[in-house]
Amino acid sequence: MSSEQQQDRHTHAGEETGTHPGAAFGIPAGAEGEDVVDAVYGPGGTFSGIDPDLLPYLEAADSPAGESPAQAAEEDAAAGHSRERDEAEDLAALRELVAANMVPGGDLDRLDALLAEVDADDSDDWEDWEPVLADAETEAADGDDRHRAELAAAAHAVEVSARMRQVEAEILSRAPEHQVQPSLERVAAVLDILGNPERSYRIVHVAGTNGKTSTARMTERLLAATGMRTGRFTSPHLATIRERIALGGEPISEEDFIAAWEDVAPYIEMVDARSQADGGLRLSFFEVLTVMALAAFADHPVDVAVIEVGMGGTWDSTNVVPGDVEVITSIGLDHGTWLGTTLAEVAANKAGIIKDGSTLITAAQPEAVQAVIADAARAHQVLWRRELDAEEDPDAPGAGVLRVLDRSLGVGGQMVTLATAAAVYEDVFVPLHGEYQAHNALLALAAAEAVFGGRQLPAKVVEDGFASVTSPGRLEVLRTSPTVIVDAGHNPHGVTALADAVEEAFGFQHLVAVVGLMKDKDAEGILSVLEPACDAVVCVPIDSPRAMDAEDLGVVAREVFGADRVVVAPTLLAGTEQAVNMSEGFDAPLTASGVLIIGSVVLAAQARALFGKP
Repeated sequence: MSSEQQQDRHTHAGEETGTHPGAAFGIPAGAEGEDVVDAVYGPGGTFSGIDPDLLPYLEAADSPAGESPAQAAEEDAAAGHSRERDEAEDLAALRELVAANMVPGGDLDRLDALLAEVDADDSDDWEDWEPVLADAETEAADGDDRHRAELAAAAHAVEVSARMRQVEAEILSRAPEHQVQPSLERVAAVLDILGNPERSYRIVHVAGTNGKTSTARMTERLLAATGMRTGRFTSPHLATIRERIALGGEPISEEDFIAAWEDVAPYIEMVDARSQADGGLRLSFFEVLTVMALAAFADHPVDVAVIEVGMGGTWDSTNVVPGDVEVITSIGLDHGTWLGTTLAEVAANKAGIIKDGSTLITAAQPEAVQAVIADAARAHQVLWRRELDAEEDPDAPGAGVLRVLDRSLGVGGQMVTLATAAAVYEDVFVPLHGEYQAHNALLALAAAEAVFGGRQLPAKVVEDGFASVTSPGRLEVLRTSPTVIVDAGHNPHGVTALADAVEEAFGFQHLVAVVGLMKDKDAEGILSVLEPACDAVVCVPIDSPRAMDAEDLGVVAREVFGADRVVVAPTLLAGTEQAVNMSEGFDAPLTASGVLIIGSVVLAAQARALFGKP
């Protein structure tokens, strides 16, 4: 028989006897693909199509090499006994741990008894169990509660705002601050009834013609950087009356402002009635705010308050505060109707804040002013720390000890080195423009030292204090391209320093001024200072009954600038737009042109609002 015939015979025999390839796995002859899978992994489970006689061999194939199925079974049994032994040891250790932590003395028998009691308790506490995760209904209820709380908070805010407007109207109904009522009696009487709250904290009292507000703000920031709780009373305000009374550097809240008014209002009414019965006046707008501030600082409470004089010094309502530290910034002519027409007269009024035995900090002053302050300092036997005069020998006996040793321009301000009686502070960043702000910073630093007995302040306090300083409305940039700057300068002395600061900090090739003034200001003097620095001036009205008419201001401006360099605008908005167009009309880059809005605190406030400044 040939080999081919033998092969064919074996093939047909295999098909008949079921010995074809895969037959042992239940795979039909000639099966392919899914038929093979179904045969091996059929309805009977894994390997359901495999001949049972082959399973021991397949299992042996999974055993380590050289092991027989019997050996594998013995090892499995041994492993099982080992696992049981390990589990028993773990359970014994766990029982001992539980007993040690839960049963006095670690008594295992006592633990078993307790567990038996638990097993015997067949009560079902699951029905009393409450889920930890909130269900949808609970979440909805919480959402409703939050919504009601938000509605209540909104309603409260509306009520507070409405009450705030009422309180402000009541205060504004009194004599305005420009109608001076020289007297300390009314304010002193109210404070006496209140128990003299102004005596419950340290006070830094700041007077002067220019730089009072910036110096007060810097002093407060330095003191706050030491960790002291601070109050600050300044005037006038730019956006809200609450700016005048600051707690921790921020305007007092509406709620606290209302509370301050309601706390003092009954006593103010009592003093008003007494004063009017004697033929006198009610407390003025500024006097009421002074009382409110001094009372609020005690209620807060603060450790130290920085108080800015409103006008003058001697009879300003803030002069009821006790002596501690007094600061007198640079003095010039202003408010001539009330303070006098000579520097000596103005100085005498401002020196009225000096108290016996206090520490006095003063800026470099004109000779006539310096002589008046020196007399007051001797009379009150103060510790006097004054700024070195420009022509004074620093090594001469009695020379000023406060000095600006160095200053250089920086991004957004200037780097200064300041010397006081206690130390030299190098490379201090002051985020304000202008040489005069470096000198204001010097006064603030000396005042802060004086609060601590004249000791040197830590470098970190000085760095953080000055870095947090802001002075809205003081050489403040409102926009760029072209640059629009606003400043509250309102007298020739202050505008002179400002013009130098603008030239130094911005270096404009072309500058247009937008000017609005009050009737009692030296219009010719202010415009004469601006004329050399400006290409043109736009005269605008101010929304105030005290404001000079824009047309009248235009008449003075034409005398100073010439008719072709003066524009009169009907509104601040129109005037600013004209000034911007004029500044852009020069053949120079936009960065070389600028607009300066100047002349009044009220005008500065309106300009800031116009440009969306808070």
